[in-house]
Amino acid sequence: MEIINHIETDSQEDTSMDNLSRPGIPKPDELVPSRYSLQIGDIDVMVVSDGVLTLPGAMLGHNADPAARSAWLDHNFLPTETLDWGLNVVVVRSGGRTILLDAGLGSDPNLNLPRAGQLAHRLAAAGIDLASVTDVVLTHMHMDHIGMLLVDGVKEQLRPDLRIHVAAAEVKFWTAPDFSHVSMPPGFPDALRRAAKRFAEEYGGHLQTFEEECTVAPGVVVTRTGGHTPGHSVIRLASGSDRLMFAGDAVFAVGFEHPDWFNGFEHDPEEAARVRVRLLRELSATGELLVATHLPFPSIGHVAIDGDAFRWVPIFWDY
Repeated sequence: MEIINHIETDSQEDTSMDNLSRPGIPKPDELVPSRYSLQIGDIDVMVVSDGVLTLPGAMLGHNADPAARSAWLDHNFLPTETLDWGLNVVVVRSGGRTILLDAGLGSDPNLNLPRAGQLAHRLAAAGIDLASVTDVVLTHMHMDHIGMLLVDGVKEQLRPDLRIHVAAAEVKFWTAPDFSHVSMPPGFPDALRRAAKRFAEEYGGHLQTFEEECTVAPGVVVTRTGGHTPGHSVIRLASGSDRLMFAGDAVFAVGFEHPDWFNGFEHDPEEAARVRVRLLRELSATGELLVATHLPFPSIGHVAIDGDAFRWVPIFWDY
């Protein structure tokens, strides 16, 4: 597998220490990497960071013993009260199509999430015109996966023939969503309902629903897994001998060592745990690459078996 284009920041300015230290010299808006590109055979892939979500640490495993959860966070040099979750989106080019895998957070004035919702300007910084996007594939309809599509002015930039692929079970779920098994911070259930309702109203004519699986472009296949939400799906890329899975919210950082811990956003946490174990076993057996929404950017790595659990093996960055 050839890894190309490496890491890039949003800024096009000179970021040398000399320039940064001089008074009166404008500083770049961001000095963090926001995109990472690689090849999966003939398929072009770019992971784009939409920023980070700062959420309570307890949401990593609300069914776990608090002492065990704190110990895991401490072992990983992470704070125990709040945690920054990565928010990754993937752009794929295959067979003449430009495909957005999920669409980031956008913005909700009722929630305080100032460090996320960066996708629109980061796509522009990467040279990706919204008008060039032919397809959007949604792993599910939580607001941090559909939100950019709801930002003012975005829809007007999209193609009139844009296709949005989502599992039929996901669309049905959000007509009357069940939040009885989640453990979310206050305000999130209402925000999720609002976003899903508005999305269905504004983009209903663009939806291409499927029952269990569909092929979006050569080597780009989306498959419903359920669990996190009833219509949650993963996207598999395959070209030549190369493979990559975009797992959406099926896998979180703690899920390798503790796949049985319930994430606070899972609507069916027991099924989500079963899905997580199945996917991690598959990935460890095949050796294919994994990208997931909430793993630390750029979220590209392999899965290994580690005793009775799993181990995340990040790729070595190609500079």
